[in-house]
Amino acid sequence: MASKPLSAEDLVHVLTHAHESFVALKGARLFVTGGTGFFGHWLLESLLYANRELSLNIRATVLTRSAASFQNKAPHIANDPAITLLEGEIRTFTFPAEPHTHVLHAATDSGGQQANRPAYELAESILEGTRRVLLFARETGATRLLYTSTGAVYGRSTTLQHTPETYTGAPDPLLLQSSYDEAKRMAEHLCIAYAHSTPLEPVIARCFAFVGPHLPLDQHFAIGNFLGAAIAGKPIHIKGDGTPRRSWLYMADLAIWLWTMLVRGQANRAYNVGSNKGHTIAEAAHLTATTLRPGLPIQIDGTPNPAAPLNSYVPSIDRAHDELGLSVTIPLNEALRRTAAWHGYTAP
Repeated sequence: MASKPLSAEDLVHVLTHAHESFVALKGARLFVTGGTGFFGHWLLESLLYANRELSLNIRATVLTRSAASFQNKAPHIANDPAITLLEGEIRTFTFPAEPHTHVLHAATDSGGQQANRPAYELAESILEGTRRVLLFARETGATRLLYTSTGAVYGRSTTLQHTPETYTGAPDPLLLQSSYDEAKRMAEHLCIAYAHSTPLEPVIARCFAFVGPHLPLDQHFAIGNFLGAAIAGKPIHIKGDGTPRRSWLYMADLAIWLWTMLVRGQANRAYNVGSNKGHTIAEAAHLTATTLRPGLPIQIDGTPNPAAPLNSYVPSIDRAHDELGLSVTIPLNEALRRTAAWHGYTAP
């Protein structure tokens, strides 16, 4: 079944706030991994919209495991004349002969999916895939590379209200569940190492948590589960005590941030990407219910422990704001409303 296009409201919003970045890419040829995923849909659809509206003549080669599947899933993206689909696997894909000016490496499983495969396979896929992309970037003569990393490189939670890029904490490398986090840390280093003494300028986007169309509503994403329950009119269920602090950036803002970082981010530098508006899990559940279906029951299994240390996964975004002028433009309640509307549910 084909996915729905993004709303005109969201596409106009991205173009309005990332206008200069899109114009700077006029005539560019991009190589994109992860183009068929959550991030990829937003990046490609916003790019194609800007391409049409501004006559930018940007072209993009999109790596995909199955061109036919992507064409069936997103024909409005895959069949656009600006898109060339390259069928292959991230660790072994054949390098296209055409030169590319920019690389967006956004292909990876999210950390919560690692239970579906051995930990070492996840880590190897991330590292070997990144190495392959970097080799291609150097061979094709690309000048800019944006790597979408993760806030999990700091560890899954900290005792800081907001975690800055300068925080030196890290995941425990001896835990199997750290495979994703540690591999992403090493992949960041590979980007810097491979670019040494070459014209390639890597920028690292450490992405936290997000909400918007294309986010699965039935997997390991808390806000997605809350949305799915609210849309279906079912009680929201929190298995823990609801006290961990998290934040969610709307995907239209994510697209703005990533396009800006690709064009204007400082080379060899990491930027946190996310919202600095922290909420406890319980607060997010109540906000979802209040926004979409007032009176919806919320069940919290655990009991908060006042003596427990702070469990926070919320970024400091001062660097992105101060250096690139980026900010959160869409609050969480509006993000929830827009996401529900894309799924066909109109809040009262």
